[in-house]
Amino acid sequence: MSLTIYVPQDAAAIAVGADKVAAAIEREAGLRGLNVAIVRNGSRGLLWLEPLVEVRTGHGRIAYGPVTVADVPGLFEADFIGGGEHPLCQGLTKEIPYLARQTRLTFSRCGVTDPLSLADYRHYEGFKGLEKAVAIGPVDIVKTVTDSGLRGRGGAGFPTGIKWKTVADAPGDRKYIVCNADEGDSGTFSDRMIMEGDPFVLIEGMIIAGIATGATKGYVYTRSEYPHAIKTMRAAIDIARGAGILGPSVMGSAYAFDIEVRMGAGAYVCGEETSLLNSLEGKRGIVRAKPPLPALQGLFGRPTVVNNVISLASVPVILDRGAAFYRDYGVGRSHGTIPIQLAGNIKHGGLYETAFGLTLGEIIYDIGGGTASGRPVKAVQVGGPLGAYFPPSLFDTVFDYEAFAAKDGLIGHAGIVVFDDTADMLKQARFAMEFCAIESCGKCTPCRIGSTRGVETVDRIAGGIEPEKNRALLTDLCNTMKFGSLCALGGFTPYPVMSALHHFPEDFAPAPMVEAAE
Repeated sequence: MSLTIYVPQDAAAIAVGADKVAAAIEREAGLRGLNVAIVRNGSRGLLWLEPLVEVRTGHGRIAYGPVTVADVPGLFEADFIGGGEHPLCQGLTKEIPYLARQTRLTFSRCGVTDPLSLADYRHYEGFKGLEKAVAIGPVDIVKTVTDSGLRGRGGAGFPTGIKWKTVADAPGDRKYIVCNADEGDSGTFSDRMIMEGDPFVLIEGMIIAGIATGATKGYVYTRSEYPHAIKTMRAAIDIARGAGILGPSVMGSAYAFDIEVRMGAGAYVCGEETSLLNSLEGKRGIVRAKPPLPALQGLFGRPTVVNNVISLASVPVILDRGAAFYRDYGVGRSHGTIPIQLAGNIKHGGLYETAFGLTLGEIIYDIGGGTASGRPVKAVQVGGPLGAYFPPSLFDTVFDYEAFAAKDGLIGHAGIVVFDDTADMLKQARFAMEFCAIESCGKCTPCRIGSTRGVETVDRIAGGIEPEKNRALLTDLCNTMKFGSLCALGGFTPYPVMSALHHFPEDFAPAPMVEAAE
């Protein structure tokens, strides 16, 4: 009888030795004459327990972690293949509190299945959404997505259904679906986890988008820093094409759709949709003026849907379970679930999918366990390097688009980076300006010049040079960048700078003079 052991092949797990652990398990099993099948699954998202090794038993999958090569012989001695007790045993995987409390819709298969097994994908409800889409046709697909309340999960929060309807109604001899997988924000990894752990859900979502809008070609635009994701996505596309899921007749229907993976050159600004399209066309990745909108004149001048990975990966469950099912999760105008990514100085870092509506404090303390250092939390940055810094006094803020906007913040890609009380917020503000200066495409003056002047101004404040005057200058500079920049790179850089200045003024005050001892 073959025993099944799961060892993640997710980049986060590989980074802490998962490949070596898998090899050690295979070697140890061989020495003991055991017939073991090792499945390289995706990550469950409990990153502090990686590599998280799971064993299939008659009672369900039992987890052990974090496992090192040195732990492997002891695991076998403890009969871990039968679910035996061991200090690293976490019990039944599905009952680990961090997982048990989640609402996993988009990530329901991530970490559960073999990422490149069509049989696994179908067994866990895969392609049901696509089958429904083929049956109901474009108009009803767009209506279902619109009625679900799904909004762009890449940062802007624009209603997905409205974007799809614009492209569907636009005249064009060819239309495109472009998946923005250029995940460049600090503290974010949900896109990578989907591409590495459940690539077929992204493929399914892109096909549904194609049928809905009349597009026949899709591109996944990602970054060179994601070699494992690129390899897995390309393999999954080949498998889907070979099975007749992609190609001239999607699942035997009258709809055609195919996908390619394209790797960008590594510019942060190419996460902005028009810069991304320029890069995809082989041009320099700089921002285009809008209008025209990409939905009307996008890739190669044709109507184009540009959606984030999580937006597209959320579509299959919406088509399968219905608009009302998805819409009923969340609060206010923030419908459905959101994969929150916890990073930085956090005890339980990882991915946590839940309905909108938790407070920031619940996320940081109840789910994340507070800081890894054990020191008090000083600030959290939500939404990547251009997100605002929130102090503990704002931890009652509900995690939804409107609540964050009301506090001069943004959810963005739902990455949360935690800082303890040793962080210097003036240095963080400087980093934001420096980051913008380095990553600016140079198209507009407020971003190109403003960010460089911003670094200089923060340095003058740090040096105690006319601090009050320079704080006022920094505020004025941020207003110019916020309202004068062509895209969100320059327009959002003021969020971290001004939030740091507003919430942590003591870090921007001149250092007290220390009198020399007589």
